[in-house]
Amino acid sequence: MSAEPLLKVRGLGVTFRTGDRVTVASQDVNFELKAGQVLAVVGESGSGKSVSAMALTRLLPPEPNCVIQGEVLLNGRDLLKLSEAELTQVRGREIAYIFQDPGTSLNPVYSIAYQIGEAIRLHRPEVTDVSAEVIHSLEAVHIKEPARVAQQYPHELSGGMQQRVMIAMALACNPKILVADEPTTALDVTIQKEIMDLLSRLRVERGMSIILITHNFGIVAHFADLVQVMRSGHIVEQGPAEQVMNQPQHPYTKGLIACIPRLGQRRRRLTTLKDELKAS
Repeated sequence: MSAEPLLKVRGLGVTFRTGDRVTVASQDVNFELKAGQVLAVVGESGSGKSVSAMALTRLLPPEPNCVIQGEVLLNGRDLLKLSEAELTQVRGREIAYIFQDPGTSLNPVYSIAYQIGEAIRLHRPEVTDVSAEVIHSLEAVHIKEPARVAQQYPHELSGGMQQRVMIAMALACNPKILVADEPTTALDVTIQKEIMDLLSRLRVERGMSIILITHNFGIVAHFADLVQVMRSGHIVEQGPAEQVMNQPQHPYTKGLIACIPRLGQRRRRLTTLKDELKAS
């Protein structure tokens, strides 16, 4: 890994405005990510994880409906100051995304080959044989019979296969950073492990950085280098994964870790804000 961070995020905040209503989705998000590192952003639904990740490349409604503050420095270039045309070149090619439900991310009326090929044509105009590159992308994520799968449509594939296609599509443009937003939520436990093992292998092979967004601390320990715990739009704890997992400091982090299922132990219920107010 290089000494210099690939990505520096400073004071990132997202505010939504609907009429007279103002909602602060996240604020004062700070982190650095080196090439090849994995950052896990952990927290319950609505904590601001996904919104902050989408704000990195302004994948949110434009102002005044959504205001993004702070700096997102990719190799020293502030992405929040780029034009829409410049950002189009960053999205996919330098920072790619995969989301939790591939069934809704894939277009049902186009073949797998067309959808992966579209990403290649947009971001890699130097590729002369797009069809061959599509097959190569499917092979990279261990899809059997890639030529046959390439001609199929999303509804003909299982959930695990659809997610592998989404990963193939994201990696087809050789991004520096992959943002994986709850990539295993809609899958059964066996397929979840296969997808996480695949991401781990691809990270090593390509030297790619990964931002993993999850509510499940159970998949963090053996995958992430860094952990950031979010609650109600704020970072409540962050640090090396081993340190956060073994010596958590914040009560919310301790509660999340206590919820990890373990054989022979009863699961604890995570304390809510309402519970804390009652206790005080």
